[in-house]
Amino acid sequence: MGAVTTAARLPGDRGPGDRAPKQDRSRATRQRLLEAAVACLAEHGWAGSTVLVVAERAGVSRGAAQHHFPTREDLFTAAVEYVAEERSGALRALFPQGAAGDRRAVVTALVDLYTGPLFRAALHLWVAASNEEPLRPRVTELEARVGRETHRIAVELLGADESVPGVRETVQGLLDMARGLGLANLLTDDAARRDRVVTQWSGLLEQTLG
Repeated sequence: MGAVTTAARLPGDRGPGDRAPKQDRSRATRQRLLEAAVACLAEHGWAGSTVLVVAERAGVSRGAAQHHFPTREDLFTAAVEYVAEERSGALRALFPQGAAGDRRAVVTALVDLYTGPLFRAALHLWVAASNEEPLRPRVTELEARVGRETHRIAVELLGADESVPGVRETVQGLLDMARGLGLANLLTDDAARRDRVVTQWSGLLEQTLG
């Protein structure tokens, strides 16, 4: 009779496949919290967005939320960074083969980045950081990182050569303009004026970038 090569699992023993579902659930919980945090921040601002409010919206306990994000600052900076990364990926996905010279489409896509719930949520976080000293360095670092990534994407999609004098400033001016349009859109539907500005900027880019 051959030697027994496997042992019966006792109650409470973990098999090799047990950990993966647990990790999957943990990732899913974390993602729900991040998405709920951005939605709460966009709708209620910093003052109305507590960990408890976010946990309830995400359908998890407060303890589960604090397991993933020990502090409120951890939760909201991670949430804005998460969605910013998702939007950067979505922007690249719009032009999987490159923009093919359609700079108006690129300008429109960049402007759209600043007119949705992500920008609204980020704005609330910026305002909070201006008054909350512990939050300020984290948001400053996050904004710098997101800004650099957005700039890189814009340069790539526009086919801009930043070794040419003035081109880097032109791309940065485009992003500053897009942010300004996003601010204007917070109070009123600014779609008509936004479309005219996008047309004008598209023409300026063609002249500047060649």
